[in-house]
Amino acid sequence: MKRIAVDGLPDDPLAAAGVFHQHWLAHVEHVLGTGEDVLLALPAADHTHREWRLAIAAGLARKHTPRRINMIAGEGEGLDATATYLAGAPGITGQYLET
Repeated sequence: MKRIAVDGLPDDPLAAAGVFHQHWLAHVEHVLGTGEDVLLALPAADHTHREWRLAIAAGLARKHTPRRINMIAGEGEGLDATATYLAGAPGITGQYLET
């Protein structure tokens, strides 16, 4: 599972969603198109970011089945432990998790 660290997102949720679509979406879809599963690692954010992040994870999972894609927000050991778990859980895709 390829981990892609997403950075440079603004604090405002609408602006952050726009930056993700403009600067990250094509790259993520390219990786999925090569046959790799993807784990998106994003910085932690408050509750106002949850809906757009969940929509990205679910939408990409539906579009790129059978490839798996999940999104984790957080850093450090919590993010690493969750990434390890997801790498070994082949039935989990389209999820947004916060550590």
